Amino acid sequence: MQDLTRRVTAEFFGTFWLTFGGCGAAVLAATFPQVGIGLLGVSLAFGLTVLTMAYAVGHISGGHFNPAVTLGLWAGGRCANIHVIPYIVAQVIGAIVAAAVLYAIASGKAGWMPAGFAANGFGDLSPGKYSLLSCIICEFVMTFMFIYIIMGTTSRGAAVGFAGIPIGLALTLIHLVSIPVTNTSVNPARSTGPALFAGGAYITQLWMFWVVPIVGAMTAGAFAKWLHDEG
Repeated sequence: MQDLTRRVTAEFFGTFWLTFGGCGAAVLAATFPQVGIGLLGVSLAFGLTVLTMAYAVGHISGGHFNPAVTLGLWAGGRCANIHVIPYIVAQVIGAIVAAAVLYAIASGKAGWMPAGFAANGFGDLSPGKYSLLSCIICEFVMTFMFIYIIMGTTSRGAAVGFAGIPIGLALTLIHLVSIPVTNTSVNPARSTGPALFAGGAYITQLWMFWVVPIVGAMTAGAFAKWLHDEG
């Protein structure tokens, strides 16, 4: 029980940092006058959150910080049954708490309006106004590749101790490509926290950012298990 508590706590803090750091960069710094970090900066921020927490707590819980990662690794035989639900619950709570803290900070600026609050969306809520089908394809492919990279860099024969670097860079690349399409989810917990504060249609569209990343992740997990012969 103590081991599970430590694992769940690590997942909470890891997901908190991912959501707060990544979405915080988008909400607080992306369009700041004269020194806004833009798409590149936000993409790098998300990658850095995973990279830093992979080394901070990855040795405790495996460093999932994402329900899609947990289910993808479960499908790939890398996550025990007993860990799946507790991890996902901790991840969602961590993302919601992070969004609440970010909202408390951002709302302290006079005249600030939450708008999309770094939430994800398709159609009219897509940053580039991409269709639902385009967004589904994008989220599926991006999540599939993310899980495949995680499985590959942590498989037998891979360089030991360096997995956090390619995983963090992969998430950076994913954001560079897909922010204009869906504002990049590939993580149902990260999508849930900001959506609850953006409200309205963002909550209505949240289903897609649970279903598609999970399907993409589990497909990748099963494929990587076969490819790396981890039966």
